[in-house]
Amino acid sequence: MCRSIKTLRPPVLPEEATEEEIRAAALQYVRKVSGFRAPAAHNREVFERAVDVIAEATAELLGNLEVRGAAQRAAG
Repeated sequence: MCRSIKTLRPPVLPEEATEEEIRAAALQYVRKVSGFRAPAAHNREVFERAVDVIAEATAELLGNLEVRGAAQRAAG
């Protein structure tokens, strides 16, 4: 997909992903899908709304994922 989007879940990322990291990944996704690095003025609102929605969905996904063995590694 997009090489500049990094994995944001443990154990790849040792700590919880920050809001900034989640938003950056969402922005890269929207850029890739839309084909625009920066939208024209008439598309800016829909572009930013898409970034917001994807960032929110990403945060929800990361917050609800259960990673096998992650609890054991953290305790050990």
